Amino acid sequence: MEKKAKRVRMLTLAFGIALLPPIWAVAAPYMGVSVGAVALICAGLYVTNGNQRKDAFKITAGFLAGDVWAVLAVWIMETLSFDPNIELYVTLFVMGGAAVLIAETFPSVFFTPAWLCGWAIGLTVMAPVKVADLGTLPIQIAAAMAAGVFYVGVGVDAFQKFLIRRIEK
Repeated sequence: MEKKAKRVRMLTLAFGIALLPPIWAVAAPYMGVSVGAVALICAGLYVTNGNQRKDAFKITAGFLAGDVWAVLAVWIMETLSFDPNIELYVTLFVMGGAAVLIAETFPSVFFTPAWLCGWAIGLTVMAPVKVADLGTLPIQIAAAMAAGVFYVGVGVDAFQKFLIRRIEK
């Protein structure tokens, strides 16, 4: 790729990142989403997968499965009455293995890295909260995950490609 084309790609990407994700950051709380930054993490995984739109739905399905997995893990660990370290290890062992087995059995439905990443995101946000106090938090996380893939990931990619086409004319 020539130097000018690289510069155009860099500048259009910088502009897209500077313009679109901050709109989500400002709008998310007005939509009842207190964990808007989750979208940026999820967009990062989408981009790492090569901005492949064909994978957007299975990446999102993976994130959403991870979110459900996190709620289930928090509930399991809250319900068990063993040493907390043993509960954590056994829960992560069983659920981590199960997530990989399920996602890899249905690769057209789930993107395994997104499931594991979504689970980690969900656990990070929800672990300090009692299950009875989660309220809409899992739904907020799910909304931010979907926004990360479709609005930030697909949106910035489409916007950048649009700008590049306009500049190259």
